[in-house]
Amino acid sequence: MRQIAERMVSAGHGVTVATTRLPERDFEVWNGVRIEGFDIWGNLTEGLHGEIDRYQAFLKNFPADTVMINNVQQWTFDGSWEVLEIRARKVLILGGFWGLNEPAYHGYFERLPPILRKFDRLIFHAERYRDIDFAKSHGLSAVTIIPNGASELEFAVPPDPTFRARFGIPPDDIVILTVGSPIEMKGRTELAAAFAQISTRRRGVTLMLNGLWPKPLPRRDLPGPQTPPSPPQSSEQNSPQARAGFVDRALDRYRGGEAADFVARIVRSMYWRERRALTGSLAALVSSLCLVMRQVGARAHALLQYSRPSLPRSATIDDLVAIANTQQGKRVLKTYLSRNETVQAFLNADLFVFASNNDYSPLVLFESAAAGLPFLTVPVGNAEEIVRWTEGGVLCPADQDSRGYTRVDPMLLAKYMYKLINSPDLRRQLGEAGRIAWQREFNWGSIAKRYEAVLTGDINKN
Repeated sequence: MRQIAERMVSAGHGVTVATTRLPERDFEVWNGVRIEGFDIWGNLTEGLHGEIDRYQAFLKNFPADTVMINNVQQWTFDGSWEVLEIRARKVLILGGFWGLNEPAYHGYFERLPPILRKFDRLIFHAERYRDIDFAKSHGLSAVTIIPNGASELEFAVPPDPTFRARFGIPPDDIVILTVGSPIEMKGRTELAAAFAQISTRRRGVTLMLNGLWPKPLPRRDLPGPQTPPSPPQSSEQNSPQARAGFVDRALDRYRGGEAADFVARIVRSMYWRERRALTGSLAALVSSLCLVMRQVGARAHALLQYSRPSLPRSATIDDLVAIANTQQGKRVLKTYLSRNETVQAFLNADLFVFASNNDYSPLVLFESAAAGLPFLTVPVGNAEEIVRWTEGGVLCPADQDSRGYTRVDPMLLAKYMYKLINSPDLRRQLGEAGRIAWQREFNWGSIAKRYEAVLTGDINKN
């Protein structure tokens, strides 16, 4: 909203933003944008509180040509329902409908279609998602799709060569970055679990978890299949050196996503060893083949036991970070960076990983593309479309629960991370493609012109 507002001012329009009053905000104008603060919180489902009457009077009396509201299920939209007969052109960004599958919001969405019909234009960030599908299913046709993006002004800066040193990151480390708040909804637990289970081939890898960290962190079970206990072993067999040697020699190919080829090699080697036992007898042939497959199965099971450490089911993010920080070559940094430093993190990282449980059209994926940083994402929101639009990232499959929250299996995420960590050419290709797409289409300079056409009424079609 800041990007849109400031660019509308630059284009010669007058812009006022109605938003929550913040005690620390000691200005009323920012870069030409007027700010009107209100002491309001909540929504129609959970309850609206505060200066609702003052806000509604503001909407009715403000001499606006166009009123644009960003997102439903929050007070600037829910508090406007009773005064939408205003003469101004009305535009709504629908924002993904995060509560569509929440039982508490069923009544809210049943009441929503007549309210949406009072708007002259509905803006969506995705071609296919629950909000646009909902609108079309109710016959709403005043639809415009405008993607999210990243600022060409913010990402015009060069990488700061001192960034890694300031955070104690060795210059040769692979840096994996994730950005987002609230922490508990952005897949930090799954990502930390994946990082704790990934093989690094003894190279240095740093994971930066950037966001606003709550205290205390809630405990919750890890999603997906869990690691069964490892078989009992002697202290020598189970020493870190023995485990590392066995894992690095025997399982690098498995962790790199080449399990089928790895098992095939085992089968071939065991076949040649067993072939002398084969006879013309069908029974002997079947028996020998069964023996081979039993041995293959036993070996594969044993290898899987050694392919990752056993993690407690109720591990918190802090638990998983502590586990990863004890592993050779790994370090995890929990940060809450300023905006300028966050941009530098994008510019100095090697891979962006996004494992969020809930999102609509993640800005961070466009910011990753703007930085020329390849990204790995789960199919949350319209991330699959962003992969296709930018060609700057890879999609890791993940399931959705009954309420629409995305839950990725940490082991599968680790597999995809491993492949990208060890594929520098692929990372370079993705980064270059993403940046080209961002320069062409997904920067706010280009996107703001599309918003201007909607806000001024120059566009009344898809």
